[in-house]
Amino acid sequence: MSEVEWDRLVTESEREPGANWKRWGPYLAERQWGTVRESTADGDPWLNFTHEGATWRTYRWGEDGLLGICDRQCRLCFSLTLWNGKDPILKERLFGLTGPEGNHGEDVKEAYYYLDSTPSHSYLKALYKYPQAEFPYAKLREENAKRSRQEQEYELTNTGIFDEARYFDVEIEYAKAADEDILIRITVFNRGPEAAPLHLLPTWWFRNTWSWGETLERPRQKPSLAKLEADRLLAKHESLGDFQLIADAGPDGELPQWMFTENETNTWRFDDPDSKRPSCKDAFHLAVVEGIEGVLNTRPRGTKSAAHYQCMVPAGESVEFRFRMAAVDKLPTEAFGSGFDDVFAQRIDEADRYARSLVAPGLSADEEQIMRQANAGLLWTKQFYHYVIPRWLKNPRKGEDETPSPGLPSPRNADWGHLYNRNIISMPDKWEYPWYAAWDSAFHLVPFSKIDPYFAKEQAILFLREWYMHPNGQLPAYEWNFSDVNPPVHAWACWRVYQMTASNGDRDRNFLERVFQKLLLNFTWWVNRKDIRGKHVFSGGFLGLDNIGIFDRSKPLPTGGHLEQADGTAWMAFYCSSMLSIAFELADGNPAYEDMASKFFEHYVSIAEAMNSLDGTGLWDEEDGFYYDHLHLDGRSIPLKIRSIVGLIPLFTVDVLFDETIDKLPGFRKRMDWFLKSRPDLTRFMTYMERDQETENCGRRLLAIPTRERLLRMLRYLLDEDEFLSNYGIRSLSKFHEEHPFEYDLNGERLRVQYMPAESDSGLFGGNSNWRGPIWFPLNYLLIEALERYHLFYGKSLRVECPTRSGNYMDLQEVADEIRKRLSNLFLSKEDGGRPSYARTDSLLNDPHWRDLVLFYEYFDAETGRGLGASHQTGWTALISPILGTLASRCKQDEHNNESAPGAMQPADSD
Repeated sequence: MSEVEWDRLVTESEREPGANWKRWGPYLAERQWGTVRESTADGDPWLNFTHEGATWRTYRWGEDGLLGICDRQCRLCFSLTLWNGKDPILKERLFGLTGPEGNHGEDVKEAYYYLDSTPSHSYLKALYKYPQAEFPYAKLREENAKRSRQEQEYELTNTGIFDEARYFDVEIEYAKAADEDILIRITVFNRGPEAAPLHLLPTWWFRNTWSWGETLERPRQKPSLAKLEADRLLAKHESLGDFQLIADAGPDGELPQWMFTENETNTWRFDDPDSKRPSCKDAFHLAVVEGIEGVLNTRPRGTKSAAHYQCMVPAGESVEFRFRMAAVDKLPTEAFGSGFDDVFAQRIDEADRYARSLVAPGLSADEEQIMRQANAGLLWTKQFYHYVIPRWLKNPRKGEDETPSPGLPSPRNADWGHLYNRNIISMPDKWEYPWYAAWDSAFHLVPFSKIDPYFAKEQAILFLREWYMHPNGQLPAYEWNFSDVNPPVHAWACWRVYQMTASNGDRDRNFLERVFQKLLLNFTWWVNRKDIRGKHVFSGGFLGLDNIGIFDRSKPLPTGGHLEQADGTAWMAFYCSSMLSIAFELADGNPAYEDMASKFFEHYVSIAEAMNSLDGTGLWDEEDGFYYDHLHLDGRSIPLKIRSIVGLIPLFTVDVLFDETIDKLPGFRKRMDWFLKSRPDLTRFMTYMERDQETENCGRRLLAIPTRERLLRMLRYLLDEDEFLSNYGIRSLSKFHEEHPFEYDLNGERLRVQYMPAESDSGLFGGNSNWRGPIWFPLNYLLIEALERYHLFYGKSLRVECPTRSGNYMDLQEVADEIRKRLSNLFLSKEDGGRPSYARTDSLLNDPHWRDLVLFYEYFDAETGRGLGASHQTGWTALISPILGTLASRCKQDEHNNESAPGAMQPADSD
């Protein structure tokens, strides 16, 4: 089955009257505690709602669980609950360190893996490794607290908890027989040398929407879970409908013991910790772990229920548990007969065919598995996200309006009173970042365009909707501070979604027009807010690059004055080029867009002119051959000579324009010709509509911020292994600064930026984020695309040494592929069984139950490839999937077939 055929199958099933195959999915958060949403407007989220508090406190804005599912509005939830007989609490959710507790910030301390998913979530598979000894909560906290920023994190695999394989592999699978008939199979493997006891408590519960004094969400009738028969419950919810939740007999042939309670806060914990209030959220913990009687509902009904099994799992063997949840009008005649296994077999076969449809010929089995797990991780990290600022600011948790009085500091996100988020959103990482970040989400759209193009378009449009975008045009950055500034890459992402889906025959101009109109508002916000001097040189602020320089760029400078940023300015030129590409496409058949094309063309030129100005106000350093940030202070413009990826971002702005396209737009052609004649000076410092007469590319023009000579100077840095080029991709800071750190004197304090290939030793911004050396996928990906656009124009006429001083010359397509190969090296299995990105003990490298489980980290050590930061940031690190696919496809192409480059201003269906 081809990708298009599989997508059509899913789409048609969704469009059947009343059918909705995406209503249920892995939308349950993995961490709701410690989030801004569950904190107060002026509180510390990490301290306000802790991991321990999540056992007994009810959430307001969502729910969390262990590898669970829920409906798209998070009304009814299901997830794993486990107990090994030794832990101090039930294992209901993933444990990790808060930001202040970790020596590099927040950090999950569990072993879990996403293994498979289809776009409609008709099949899902994941794995959790549960120790048989007591989970080392205290040891993980204590050891990490001892460690400095210069030391590695102390992980679960370092504790010895998995020695002698004394753990359970808990594998959970979901398969849909119909859109609202979901089969669940839990298989528990005992990997240890001895039989071990296990309590399994698969749990269903309703999100509490009835305790907050609100009328918008509060149901007229409280939902309920009630026992119908010995093997099943009836779940009633006024908007979700009625479902039956069915449990099969366990491995001993016995049905589970049903337990009931209410999803309500145990308020007695506030007043009298020794009191045990019945019918509260932590009742199952109190009953099973602490053995307290009288805490469960006496009647078999409530808003939270668990099917309690107890078993002894033999050494080296497995036990299986089966469940089914179905709408009452779709109940099967037989819940667990042969049809149960048949559905799983069918869905697994479909998942296999779907995965194969995405794989390019020529990939190894190892590469195919990496792609499949990357895609699965991307699909699993979709999450129900709910956050309504006006209601949150009123904080009805305490029963009163707590909006600060005039004169007090403004509470967090107070100027986002329009914001109403209640959607399924692709998250960076469902534990460490269980909230969206605007530029992360943009990068997610690229792999989603291949694996689920419908969702990609929905996400692209969502962030531009009026209940997300600020009335002034700003996109919300991230939950901790929506007013902060992420790089403006949304236009690029929308254009790439259009291009990639158009290559499958889906030329969705309506989508392109919808996003273009809203992007105009966002572009105007950038121009009005961030061009401080009105000179087309921008001060973007934070821009997502934590710890990239000597100042915290999200705050006013301690020196006074302001920064003019090479990345902020280049991002705006990149924004212009993306909008120009979209305007060109929309102008085909609609001349009204020609004026917009001219507007973005001229704005691009203005930015390039300002950035390259020869009067000393530009950001190009002729002596070094690099772009630098400038500090404007007391009338002086001081270059901050840090060779970082900030100065490489101007390379991203390159575009190729096609005369064939321009000739169809007479208005734009006339304006462009006037520009060419009236501004001959521009060619001194930028590549301005250049035609390459040495090749056959006479029908193409190049638009780029650096001239060809400046491009070559920058490429010498980029491809120098003693500067940016690592065995694993492009470093975020030049290795030159390892021996030659940049220093700046601020009122007697020596500020310093030094190359660090792994975690930062600075707490300047963020906890574990660091752009002072490591490999980051998003900017590597944009750089690869830019090099391909340069190659589209220059072809074989431009060859550079790669690596610098090696004597080995490559064209820029070959350079782009070389970077792809180095990024791929992070994940590919080596002869010793390890992978550079692994952060595991040597004893696990060749263990068959560990070695093929790949994690897609937030960023990577530039010298060793070790995975760093968030361990499941599959979102933008899932870009490895298209990278591997392109490498395989490239091997099958002849040189003359390399006639398209991502983002080039050419017909979209040629991508």
